[in-house]
Amino acid sequence: MARKFKENLYLLDVVDWNRRLFDALIPLPDGTSYNAYFIEASEKNVLIDTAEPELAHIFFEKLEGIKKIDYIVSLHSEQDHSGLLPEVLKKYPDAKLVCSPKAKPTLSDHMPIAEDRFITVEDGEEISLGNKTLKFVHFPWVHWPETMLAYLKEDKVLFTCDFLGSHLATTDIFVTNECEVYEAAKRYFAEIMLPFRNIINKNLPKLDEYDIEIVAPSHGPMYDNPKFIIDAYKEWLSDTPKNVVIIPYVSMHGSVEKMVNHLVTALENRGIKAYKIDLTVTDLGKLAITLVDAATIVIGTPTVLGEAHPIVSYATILANALKAKAKYVSILASYAWGGRAVEKIAGMIPNIKAEVIEPIYIKGAPTEADLKAVENLAEEISIRHKKENLSL
Repeated sequence: MARKFKENLYLLDVVDWNRRLFDALIPLPDGTSYNAYFIEASEKNVLIDTAEPELAHIFFEKLEGIKKIDYIVSLHSEQDHSGLLPEVLKKYPDAKLVCSPKAKPTLSDHMPIAEDRFITVEDGEEISLGNKTLKFVHFPWVHWPETMLAYLKEDKVLFTCDFLGSHLATTDIFVTNECEVYEAAKRYFAEIMLPFRNIINKNLPKLDEYDIEIVAPSHGPMYDNPKFIIDAYKEWLSDTPKNVVIIPYVSMHGSVEKMVNHLVTALENRGIKAYKIDLTVTDLGKLAITLVDAATIVIGTPTVLGEAHPIVSYATILANALKAKAKYVSILASYAWGGRAVEKIAGMIPNIKAEVIEPIYIKGAPTEADLKAVENLAEEISIRHKKENLSL
């Protein structure tokens, strides 16, 4: 059944304990949840979003006992929120589907929804529910272009869909462990929101006009301390990275790993935090998390058939797609008989607006001269980080 979290407000949470991959791409080490919400008011009742179609049976169990729905609000058209709309509209034949103007064609493209069921709302538009008022806030690119938020004025609840969410399977209605949720929310931000941080930053001041007591996202627990997650987002959205270097790498015969280990030590000796990330075993979500803070990325790769290692290429493409805010990039590469690994890697990161520090490309195992070059790279990074006045 739906769970009450405030007078006449209910959470319909569908917890997916076992899911370990989202969009066939994003690792989910802690599962996830799909949150819908029900608002019972004096004149009109509202359902906000639905759930993942694969778990429809759980969602419709949550709907049991809810006899009347006047409006079904779709904050975001992605299937894990909207996929059950046709069935819900069938169950409540008098209900109207409320969405942003941009969402209407997207929903129509994906699902058979009759034209006369739609109501589109503009940015700032309100719908009276009698003793409650729902206000809509267009908030595009978190992480699709048609996304909006909804603010329940009398109860001071902001329904944020994917924005401010976390992939975390839990029975908690509200956050009870901020450390656990911080990690999950940062992973979620890194994997989904980071590419859109500039436009999110542009829209974030819209929240300043609202007195928010509860943030109700569509994934993970709700926040009864909204400042916790909003302040975290402000930090993650900042253009200023931290005094951090991440080193994603693959080493086939030890040469690259020797350089990586030497670089980690040299950076630490200079007061720079270094993350060594072996791409053959790491969770790519962890790589994404470190990209949120890193001022410098150093990519380590052996040469395979004249190219960068395929796993390194994949991770590099991912970092480029996420538009990491790093200010500096370099490469540690090794080869046996030749190739263009460095050039290939350098060409894969056009979205990362970073200065390239001279790469190191060695033949065979690293010599003393090669390790000295690694020391020099650490010093170059240190000089640049000090110039930027970066801190941890």
